[in-house]
Amino acid sequence: MRGQPNFFDTDELYAQLSAVGDPLEKLNAIIPRVVFEKSLTKALKRSDGSKGVRPPYPAIMMFMILMLQTLYNLSDN
Repeated sequence: MRGQPNFFDTDELYAQLSAVGDPLEKLNAIIPRVVFEKSLTKALKRSDGSKGVRPPYPAIMMFMILMLQTLYNLSDN
């Protein structure tokens, strides 16, 4: 990265984060997301989309956000 970083320098930024030990990479290696994804998909009721609403976010992504909020004591507000 030369000069001021911009929006499209993500590859270099991710490489720098990996070099210093990105905690999200560690979580990704530890947590078996597939196990949770199957259970969440089975447990959640989802709209069939016939009313023309925006499709929901994937359940596993929302679950991971809740886990990170809990781990780092974060809030939605």
